[in-house]
Amino acid sequence: MKKIAQFFKVSEAEYLKVGNTENYADIILPKRATAGSAGYDFFCPETIDVGVGETVKIATGVRVKIDEGWVLKIYPRSSLGFKYRLQLDNTVGIIDSDYYFADNEGHIFIKMTNCGTKPLTLEKGKAFAQGIFIEYGITVDDDATAVRTGGFGSTDKK
Repeated sequence: MKKIAQFFKVSEAEYLKVGNTENYADIILPKRATAGSAGYDFFCPETIDVGVGETVKIATGVRVKIDEGWVLKIYPRSSLGFKYRLQLDNTVGIIDSDYYFADNEGHIFIKMTNCGTKPLTLEKGKAFAQGIFIEYGITVDDDATAVRTGGFGSTDKK
């Protein structure tokens, strides 16, 4: 298996801009549950109640350094989607390799909505989303030269 990425915590100063100070030390870096797992589980940094129809934006406290030519795709944990219809608001999260160098240190946020019929609690330290690394290609006439500076949604602000 080719090793192409590594997870890190964002700095404490960056996390404290959006997260709870008490949770920084408890942030768990994503990891696979089994040797055969494709997905890296993301763990909730705090306990969050999500009522029916409610949306939550979770500051994971995590960033990832990815080799060029690879992307991290984020999905809800299968069991939460199946049992509660918990869905990512952007359907699939895309973490580009250059996001690591963004002004916000590449802090990964996950925004989800409970589209089901019963409330749920995302418990601190429990897996709630998963990320899968995928290799991608570019066109032969690609001429992208711009450099990312901002965080989420910044690549279309030129």
